[in-house]
Amino acid sequence: MELLTIIIVFVVATIISSLVKSRSVIEGLAVIATGFSLLLASHMAYTVSVSGPYASWSFFQIDALSAIVLLIIGSISFAVTVYSVAYLRQETKKGIVGFTRVKQYFMLSNLFTAAMFLAISANSPIFAWISIEATTLSTAFLISFYNKPSAMEAAWKYLIINSVGLLLGFFGTLLYFTALSTDSETGFVSWQLLLDNSGQLDPLLAKIAFVFVLIGYGTKVGLAPMHTWKPDAYSKAPAPMGALLAGALLPVAFVIILKFKIITDASVGADFSQQLLIVFGLLSITLAALVMFNARNYKRMLAYSSIENAGIMALGFGFGGIGIFATILHLIYHSITKVILFLTAGNMLLKFSSDKINKVSGTLSIVPLSSALLIIGFLIITGTPPFGIFLTKMQILLAGMQTYPVVSGLALLFMGIIFISFLKHITAMVFGDSEADIKPGEDGLWLLIPPTVFLGIIIYLSFTLPPFLKTLITEATNIY
Repeated sequence: MELLTIIIVFVVATIISSLVKSRSVIEGLAVIATGFSLLLASHMAYTVSVSGPYASWSFFQIDALSAIVLLIIGSISFAVTVYSVAYLRQETKKGIVGFTRVKQYFMLSNLFTAAMFLAISANSPIFAWISIEATTLSTAFLISFYNKPSAMEAAWKYLIINSVGLLLGFFGTLLYFTALSTDSETGFVSWQLLLDNSGQLDPLLAKIAFVFVLIGYGTKVGLAPMHTWKPDAYSKAPAPMGALLAGALLPVAFVIILKFKIITDASVGADFSQQLLIVFGLLSITLAALVMFNARNYKRMLAYSSIENAGIMALGFGFGGIGIFATILHLIYHSITKVILFLTAGNMLLKFSSDKINKVSGTLSIVPLSSALLIIGFLIITGTPPFGIFLTKMQILLAGMQTYPVVSGLALLFMGIIFISFLKHITAMVFGDSEADIKPGEDGLWLLIPPTVFLGIIIYLSFTLPPFLKTLITEATNIY
């Protein structure tokens, strides 16, 4: 009943928030709801590590990988909500947003988080699709939060591209249903039922279905060439929402692709899905490398970094073997690091009132703590030793060297270009000449606590894994 309780809590918090006129109550409800969801998500993840797949109700089932993503959603949503309270208060002080916008923000954020919990835990591909579509609807309004023409354009672009992509994904889902007999005893189609009947699926139809699913949900993940909404959406949405989109929503959509991959592999073998993932993965890394060098907006730069890392994850599952364990760990590292980077980007935006790289300089002398977080976040996300992402990237590439040496070599080359591009932009922002009319000093302690806590978490996880988390990753590797 834990999952149902989480959903009810978010719905109740949203309803109460729509009725009250106290900002403190609305903020408090959001913090309580996300904090409560984190506690229950932690409990469910630990339960799965001890007792195996967890099903509190026929409509919900959590395997090892889903448990990891539940923990990611709970952790990030709580941190982002705490940060958002301080962030939006600063924007209100500057006259950027008013009470009505703040109210809408927390209501939509609650619904967005609830939809992600539903999507990752749904025991049916249909309910998973509905939940993913719900994330599209709720976040579209968050992307257009500032009501500027460019934000409205980004929201419409996001809505149209993702809706079309998910429609293709839904068509692919229906093709998998052709494996089921027409006299099935129940109308509820679960992931396990599809897997059990995968032998009845026509091999050609299975391949076509997976292509549609990969394109459809790959749009949500942001794999190239379905990525075109991502830079606009990430740059126009409030900075905390960028952390949720990159850190929490990306893993949810990726796991759904993997669930369909298992069914496809059972029908036609693993080679087909692996080769597709490798193609889309390399394409994503290549595109990110070519664009990031000339990036002009630091939030768009983080969006292309997410495209690169989505490509790395696709390569990891495409290569298989030890690459799968490394990819699941990479997924965790990426989610945590994107929180650090997006929340720090929010601090920069508050201080400099611009997301243009050429208008932000000398940050080290103006906001030294945020600058330190930005530098360390850059080192982590680009795979600099001794941080964990360095090891996961190397393990993924080593897994690929055995069967796809050219692909691994190209991926390494483009990762190097991305490092150089990131370094170029970060050094320009941090070490340039500071603006004389900007008052030095951080805008608030609560703008620093969430990214700092997440920095501590990723440093800890880079050197050791809690036993329950290592168990979950090992089990997920065996399944996927």
